[in-house]
Amino acid sequence: MVDNSPRNYIIAKLDPVILSTPFTVQTSWHVISGAPCSGKTTLIDQLAAKGFQTVLETARYYFKREMGKGHSSQEIRNSGYPTQRAIFDMQVRNERRLRPNEAAFLDRGLPDSLTFLRVFGLNPNEILPECYDHRYASVFILDRLPIERKIKLGPEDDATAEFLDEWLERDYSALGYCVVRVPVIPPQERLGYILERLSEF
Repeated sequence: MVDNSPRNYIIAKLDPVILSTPFTVQTSWHVISGAPCSGKTTLIDQLAAKGFQTVLETARYYFKREMGKGHSSQEIRNSGYPTQRAIFDMQVRNERRLRPNEAAFLDRGLPDSLTFLRVFGLNPNEILPECYDHRYASVFILDRLPIERKIKLGPEDDATAEFLDEWLERDYSALGYCVVRVPVIPPQERLGYILERLSEF
C-alpha cells in the first residue's frame, strides 16, 4: 500500500457477492489503462493508425465538453462524484455502441472508474455491478511516465499517480482479469509488445 496516499482514499475490498456475478457478454475489446500521462493516448493513436478500431478516453471528451460550457478544469475536477458518475455513464454508453465480436482498443474501460472513485473517497461498489455487463478480451496497464499535462483530468500528483497505478491493477484483477503490464520502452516498441501478446487471448 502507498504510505503517502491521502487519508480519504477508499482502499476497501470490492463486494465479494457482486464479484461472483457472471459476465453477460464476452467481447473482443482490449483495454489500455494506466496512471495519468502513462502514454495511453500515444498508443491508442498508433493503434488507430494501424487500422484498429479505437475508443478515445471518455474523461478527456467530458472535460472538453464541460469546458466548452464555460466551466474550468478545476471546477470539473472538484465536483467529485457528479463528474466521476457522468464519466462512467458516458463510458457505458460508448461501450454499448460497440459490437462485442469486433476487435477494439479502449483508452480506459469501465473498471477504471472503480479506482477513480477510490481517489475521490467514494465507494466503488456502487458501480461494480455494471462492470459485469461485458468482459474484455484483455487488459494492458502501462507503467508510469513522468506527469506532463497542461489540463488535468483529476488529481495528478505523484502520490495519486502511484495509487492509481497500483489500484487499477488490483481492481481489474479482482474482477478476474489477467492484467498485462507494459514496461516503459519507446512507443513503437510498446505497440509491438501489445500486438505480440494479442494471440495469447
